[in-house]
Amino acid sequence: MTKIDIISGFLGAGKTTFIKKMLEDVFQGEKIVLIENEFGEIGIDGGFLKDSGIEISELNSGCICCSLVGDFGKNLREVMERFHPDRILIEPSGVGKLSDVMKSVQEVEAENEVKLNGRITVVNTPKATKQMKAFGEFFNNQIEYATVVVLSRTQNVKPEQTELVAAAIREKNPKAAIITTPWDDIDGKQIYKVIEQQKTMEEELMEEHEHHHHEHEHHHEHEEHEHHHHEHGEHEHEHGEHEHHHHEHEHHHEHGEDCTCGCHDHDHHEHGHHHADEIFTSWGKETPHVFERETIEHALKAFCDTEDYGTILRAKGIVPCKDGTWIYFDMVDGEYELRTGEADYTGRLCVIGTDVEDGKLMELFGL
Repeated sequence: MTKIDIISGFLGAGKTTFIKKMLEDVFQGEKIVLIENEFGEIGIDGGFLKDSGIEISELNSGCICCSLVGDFGKNLREVMERFHPDRILIEPSGVGKLSDVMKSVQEVEAENEVKLNGRITVVNTPKATKQMKAFGEFFNNQIEYATVVVLSRTQNVKPEQTELVAAAIREKNPKAAIITTPWDDIDGKQIYKVIEQQKTMEEELMEEHEHHHHEHEHHHEHEEHEHHHHEHGEHEHEHGEHEHHHHEHEHHHEHGEDCTCGCHDHDHHEHGHHHADEIFTSWGKETPHVFERETIEHALKAFCDTEDYGTILRAKGIVPCKDGTWIYFDMVDGEYELRTGEADYTGRLCVIGTDVEDGKLMELFGL
């Protein structure tokens, strides 16, 4: 049985870094496949992980949700047949809803010999309060459905801020384990032990719940049987019909409330549900263009300091540089870094935000 771990987290939370840590500390010797589901059409994170020696399967046709279960199921089957992995890591888009990804995995579990294991959400501690307020619908969903929340960059904030963020997360998800120790001070094995324990606890609670539910149903059926025994046949028939319609109504109501994929737009807006496409814009390019390092740095500074190109939440890319090296860049919420990495098959860059100005971005990058 192949285990599936979902590593969720809002834009720039540190999902890729967390995956790297787990690969080095925990999954050594396992055959791992990473399924990426990035928002937009350009897959970047795979490039950041390609030197980790794992297979990467990119699913860039949109968010994993009920409208894409077919694609996801097909992608999963291909991965299983081709690689027969011990473990599949799914890294959803930063603006994806964990509930959608979870649902998609559960729907293909039985037929694919796979089992959903950990649901991990990485949270950027210095930015958490701001992101919770600004993008609550997406951010909070990732918290609410997690079994383990891993705080990143806790070494960069005062202990009081870590406590505040942990308390806010606890409010939204009382059952999740929250990892607050800086990653450099803790072995990935300790984190993974918590992930496995949470999964076992959740399974035990589910079994207990099903057991009580079954007992309650059995007791209820017995009572109903006695009740009908004293009623007339005609009344019994009417009662049965009423029950059937009530069940149908409940099912319809549940679908309208839970579905967040955009396939029932009218219901969505009434209930305040949005698809990522309605809120965020992704601009991405694959290009052989050779960049000056200054051009990339100037663009990242502009994203951090101004709103001339829209509200830019994330920019990342792997591009060739005029000095013969390759630039790997990453910017999230006012901070950026550039480093040198190995050559990729072509240059790729991606910018995500709200009200993103495509034309101006082309000019900014000199494309």
